[in-house]
Amino acid sequence: MHRVRVLLIGWSSVLHGEATAGDLLSTEAVAQRLRAAGARVDLAFSPAVLLAQGPRGGVLYEDADEVLHVDPAAYTHVVWACGPLTGRPVEQVHERFPAARRLAVGVSVLDPADPAVTGFHAVVPRDAPGAPTGRDLAARPAVADLPVVGTYLTRGQGEYGARRRHDEVADVLTGWLGGIDVARLELDTRVDPREWRMPATAEQVLAVVSRLDVVVTTRLHGLVLALRAGVPALAVDPVAGGGKVSAQARAWGWPGLLAAEEVLAADGAAALDEQLAWCTSGTGRAAAARARAEAPAAGAGQLDALAAALHP
Repeated sequence: MHRVRVLLIGWSSVLHGEATAGDLLSTEAVAQRLRAAGARVDLAFSPAVLLAQGPRGGVLYEDADEVLHVDPAAYTHVVWACGPLTGRPVEQVHERFPAARRLAVGVSVLDPADPAVTGFHAVVPRDAPGAPTGRDLAARPAVADLPVVGTYLTRGQGEYGARRRHDEVADVLTGWLGGIDVARLELDTRVDPREWRMPATAEQVLAVVSRLDVVVTTRLHGLVLALRAGVPALAVDPVAGGGKVSAQARAWGWPGLLAAEEVLAADGAAALDEQLAWCTSGTGRAAAARARAEAPAAGAGQLDALAAALHP
């Protein structure tokens, strides 16, 4: 039986707080170290953050009074990890767990006399007045090597009229993407040098595409630019019966294509899972590499025909 039982909390535990990747990684580093030391550790997450934690789980704040829904007597220690050590949520820890040994680690101390700080039995800061600065704990724990998925979606293309399934397909795709464990980037092939968030040149678009692991797209050029860069594309044709995305996939001999009807079917998510698995496999990457090798010859026949038409 564990003699030490720790409740590990921080700003990612606060009901209306903000959780950052740094908060979560720091918390994970602390949890790993405490468990290695033989402590039993429970992690507390706010409801929104808890949804992303899966089997790691946690305990929740009560919506009514914003206090942890736990028995204070169940914990010998409470540890606050990461973030600034100031404010009412931190002070509430001292009030809620008066009998526990309260510790803070990897935190920023702005005012050593702040009750939020003085209420802890021990504080191990990353930065504090008059103390040497330590490296942040978020750099410590190993993380999974997740695929980076760029998305190029469209809800337009009114020229397809009644065959348009763009909105429905985009809704399914974004819902599916939100439920899988990948790093997602919402991207656009549109260039606009007036807006710093947008690429200013086609070369900037290609620079981003080339660094992705997979492209998920309902756009023709999302498919083409991915294959040009040697990146597997999970292409979905948002036009019922097939449109230009399907035609382009055929031109490249690219198998990573789903029809709108397949995505909108009851088993659409399973079809997307299967295609993503293929795109991230060695087979999918090899197919994309072959497409990249063939890209310099793309459209040669069209250009030759144009040149011939100059002099009929």
